[in-house]
Parts: sequence; structure tokens; C-alpha cells
Amino acid sequence: MAAVPKTKLSRYGGWLPSANIHKSFLDYHTKLASERLKKYRTTHPNLPRSGHLPGGAEGPYVPSVQAFADAINANPVMGDLFDQILLQASPMKEVVSFDELLFMLDGIVVKPPPFHRPEGEGEGEPIGVPIYLMLDLLINTSAAYDLFRMDEFNVAIKALLKSWGDYLADTNPLPPLPPSNSSLNSGPDGWFSERGLLYIEAYLSPLTFKQTYYCPDPSADNLGFRSWDEFFVREFQRGVRPVDEPGNNSLIHNACESTVYNKAEKVKLHDQFWLKDQKYSLYDMFGVEGNAYAEKFVDGTVYQAFLSPADYHRWHSPVNGTVLDAFVIPGTYYAALPDAGADADDPERDQGDPHGALIRSQGWLTVAAARAVIFIQAEEPIGLMCFIGVGMVEVSTCQLLVKQGDVVEKGTQLGMFHFGGSTHTLIFGPHIKVTWADVIQKDTHHWINSIIGKAELVQ
Repeated sequence: MAAVPKTKLSRYGGWLPSANIHKSFLDYHTKLASERLKKYRTTHPNLPRSGHLPGGAEGPYVPSVQAFADAINANPVMGDLFDQILLQASPMKEVVSFDELLFMLDGIVVKPPPFHRPEGEGEGEPIGVPIYLMLDLLINTSAAYDLFRMDEFNVAIKALLKSWGDYLADTNPLPPLPPSNSSLNSGPDGWFSERGLLYIEAYLSPLTFKQTYYCPDPSADNLGFRSWDEFFVREFQRGVRPVDEPGNNSLIHNACESTVYNKAEKVKLHDQFWLKDQKYSLYDMFGVEGNAYAEKFVDGTVYQAFLSPADYHRWHSPVNGTVLDAFVIPGTYYAALPDAGADADDPERDQGDPHGALIRSQGWLTVAAARAVIFIQAEEPIGLMCFIGVGMVEVSTCQLLVKQGDVVEKGTQLGMFHFGGSTHTLIFGPHIKVTWADVIQKDTHHWINSIIGKAELVQ
């Protein structure tokens, strides 16, 4: 098995860049947005000096952002909550108005995720989830907790994300949009630059990116990836990430290339979520479609781990067995539990820093966020188990590759996330005791298909 490094930004696993890059990225986009807003008002002198800009065909934004703006502005409750969010987050002064935020979004959804360098100089970092970085501080407010859980908001933001996702998957977008792989190059602002490769090769040692992943044209500057999405859902080279001991049915294998977040035992059918104690609630995790299974997992075990934007984003079966059910549950994309900020032992952020609340809310996201649920009847002793892939922020698509009745082996692809990063859980029933491998500790990164635990029947 590979070495088990502590994840850089271990509580955030690459979702938040280093603080100086985060600030520089926001400063860059707020400055551009402010200049565009000022120019728009100069060329439209009869506009009211306060409030929102015109909507529909008269609006200033690209169509997908304009449609999102119109949806918010047409709903007095959502519009008021957005104003409250900005007021509650105003002491940090990252985003000062709804119109400014919309112009920031306007500059994001016409490009692939960028590589950002402060003022174009010095060491930069790839920005895997740029919309999340813009909303990150706003997320950690009570008004955002109310707004971002509303069905109407999630319908509107999903439409925006789908439009951007379609662009990122488009291999031949029409002008004036740049190609969706334009940040996939070895230039100073490319994901395949020397600095970028340090980021995306962090957990590939001793292999390189090219040795690990199938690249359509390894000699090309973009490695042959025709779109951002093709790069994002890239597959391993043949023979990379073999399944350890595939015939031993008592062993549990890692379903995702991921960083350990939590382990829990004696999970309940129903439970409550508190600020610092995010319990797992089976009935809510499985949704209406899966409630018939919920009681079978009471007093069972949950394992949760999250993927960084640079990780492999396909899911593999952790067991040998048969798929009993597979479905996708719609949910939230940017909702989180507001909290008091980073803990005292946070590896990157100062204690009390309000950034990163969504990443600290991963336990709660298992009942709130958009997610894919797959029930597998595994070979004994494991028996019935469940995989849940949880979409977070810029993840608007959880794609299933299996259906009811499919026979799967350890390492069989179950599905994938399209764009972003995410978190996932494995859930086991009370009839087995799971002994986790010694290396399965919080904040450690583990390869897919590696052994993470062993199951034995409870006597």
C-alpha cells in the first residue's frame, strides 16, 4: 500500500487554497466585478442607485447567471435572505452586494477552473471550486442556512451549475467562449505547470500524473483532454490501483480516492444534528426511496471520507456482491451548518476563522446534499451494505454506472462525480463488527481499492 501522508490543508483537503491565494483570488474577482458594475451603471445613468439591476434580456449578465439572478429577484423571500446574508457577512467585506456577486459569477462560468497566481506573479495554486470560494464566507451565516436549503434556491443554482457543467463537458464550444480545456496546459497559469503538477500529483508517488492516468495524447500540451470534464473524470492507466486481496470477502476496500473524515458506530435510525456533534441519521441519509432499508442498518457502522478537486472522481465497489438498488436524491449544493469557525487545532486556519464551514459540515451533508445511494448485498460476512456519494458545491451531477441486479466485484466502477470534489460514506449493518486498518486515521489520504477494514460476524 502507498505511503499515508497527512493531507495538505488536512481539514479541507484542497477545497480551500492557502489563505493568501484565497484572498488574492477573491480580490482579483471582486475588483473586476466592481469595475464592470461601475461601467454598467455609467452607461445606464437612469438606473436606480440602489437595489438590483434589470433582469431578462435587459440584464447585464451571461444568460445562465441572468436566469439565476432573475429567479432570486422574483422571489421576495430569497431576495431578502440574500440581503441578510450579505449583511451578516459584511464585517469580512469579501462580497459587498448581490450585483457584485453576480458579476463575479459572470466571470467564472465562461471559463474552466483556473490556476491562480497573486497579481500574476509568484507561486500559484489550481482553483478547483471557484464558485465555492466566492460563496464560502457567505455560507457560514444563519441567513444562508435558511436560503441555501430552499427548494427554489437549489432549482435555480442547479440550473446555473448545469449550464456551466455543459460548457465544461463541451469539446467544441462556440466563440466567444474559450475552450473548456484552456487551463489544461504546462504554461505558468496551467494545471500541468510545474506548480500545478505538484498539486495534482500530491498522492500519486512514486508515479507521475501521466504514469497514473490515461492521457489521450501524452505528447500534447493539454495531454489530449478535449474538455475539462474529460480531464476531471479521467481514468487510471491499466494496472494502476489494483485491488488488494480481491477474493477475501471479509475485507472492505476503499471506494474512492479520498481523505478520512470520520468513523461512527451504533448509528441511529433518527438523530439530531448539533453544531459540534454531527450524528448520522439513517432515515434521512437514505431518503424516501431508501427508507425500507434504514432499519436494517440501525446500530451499524459508518465510514466517511472526502475527495479533493485533484483526486480521481470515480467510485469503485468496496465489496463483491449484487446491487439491490441505486438512485439519486436531489438536495442542496451550498448549504452548511453555521459554526464558530476553525478549531484550535486547525492545520491551516486561525482559530475562529469562519471560512470552510461547509467542509466542516460533511456529516450533516449526508442528509442534506444531492447524493447517489447504492445498496449492495455483499458476500458474507459483510452482507447488506450501502455506498452514498454526496455532491458538494460545484458538483451538480452524480452519475450512476450500475443498476438493480448488477453483479459487482471489488474495484467495479459504480459511478462518478462530474466536476468539483465531494464526500462519500460506506454504511454497514449491526450484524458485523468492522475493524479498521491501523492507517485509517482522520486527515490521512488513501488510494482507491486499498484495504481499509475487515468485517467479522457479531457472535
